[in-house]
Amino acid sequence: MVERLSKSALQKMMSGKVKEPATIVVKFYSNSCHYCHALKQDYEYVSEEFPDVLFFAFNIEDYQDASKILNFEGVPTICKMEVGGTRPRIKVIPEPENPHKTTWYTRDDIRIFIGGEQ
Repeated sequence: MVERLSKSALQKMMSGKVKEPATIVVKFYSNSCHYCHALKQDYEYVSEEFPDVLFFAFNIEDYQDASKILNFEGVPTICKMEVGGTRPRIKVIPEPENPHKTTWYTRDDIRIFIGGEQ
């Protein structure tokens, strides 16, 4: 299941203030991005394959500095965070070599990024 993430929750995750260990995946999107809307179904599908991972979606328009802090350009972008300590480990999905013409990333791109093929 994918839940929408608030700005304050995202800031808490990025700042290392989450105490409970967890793997978190965040899809950054924009309301005006057609790739973002098309990717929604695939992202939700992949979320069901990883029951131990928390999946969120974050509207980049709610906190545009997030892209600068996490060092990515444009949406959709997917970020994986290992939280639960003083410093979260944060990784941003690489740009696909051959972007999907409709969704930008494929289900397999997301699966491999999260931790392996299913």
